[in-house]
Amino acid sequence: MDQEPKPGSVLLPLLQLLWLLPRCCAVLGVSATPVPGWREDLQNHTFLHTMYCQDGSPEFGLSETYDEDQLFFFDFSQNTRVPRLPEFADWAHERGDAPEIAFDKAFCQALIQEIGPQLEGQIPVSRGFPVAEVFTLKPLEFGKPNTLVCFISNLFPPKLTVSWQHHSVSVQGVGPTFVSAVSGLSFQAFSYLNFTPEPSDLYSCMVTHEVDRYTAITYWVPQDALPSDLLENVLCGVAFGLGVLGIIVGTVLLIYSRRLCSGEFDQQFQPSKREMLSFSHPAWDPCSEQEKSLGLLQGQFV
Repeated sequence: MDQEPKPGSVLLPLLQLLWLLPRCCAVLGVSATPVPGWREDLQNHTFLHTMYCQDGSPEFGLSETYDEDQLFFFDFSQNTRVPRLPEFADWAHERGDAPEIAFDKAFCQALIQEIGPQLEGQIPVSRGFPVAEVFTLKPLEFGKPNTLVCFISNLFPPKLTVSWQHHSVSVQGVGPTFVSAVSGLSFQAFSYLNFTPEPSDLYSCMVTHEVDRYTAITYWVPQDALPSDLLENVLCGVAFGLGVLGIIVGTVLLIYSRRLCSGEFDQQFQPSKREMLSFSHPAWDPCSEQEKSLGLLQGQFV
């Protein structure tokens, strides 16, 4: 008695056919169409439109990358693309491929339900531990709004939870986590936190891999900050004040020395005739010594 074939056994050859079909078309296209000479010097780039589904959260995912740099992820609840960076927002409104995305989603779900049990034990449950690093999106300047980026690599499968803490206190209002596929059957993720940096800041990005409950914690403290406008204004003000003070002190000393040499000092220390007759050597000139001392002082000040 013949047994009725299972849906999974029918979908598996279909999956292999769909996997080989684009490669065959690409080979035929390359061999049939000669490549112009001026194209030989062009650099190759790769655009990936990757749909994934899994038993976990998120259940479905769609990412689009250009040379492994993520441009968008797809929000299935809103049926729209979400740009990873604001610079990509102008291209996120394209919805002409909505029917194709819906087909990919249904097909991926069918594969999980029908073929997933047959491949159990053949696909690794986890591939190492996720690695996280934190950096600022713009050069660090105290008092100016910036964005912290938590970049997670070596991620498989993409079941993760990302949270932020500031001085060991949970931070609210964190945006969505952007997950994208990379070569080698692996994933990467980005999490963003808007903040205004201060010298005493201590932030931490906590990444929990839902498969093995492993948590990676990466800390961020301010380093190599650019001088702020306030600091530059304070330094300029101090330098200007010292310059004005030096001019005032030099002017006062100059006026005081001129007054001494104009006769007040001579009247106070004028020698008598007897004293002038008793000394044969030249009289000491206090004004000349004062001018020499003043000139030396002004030279040191300059």
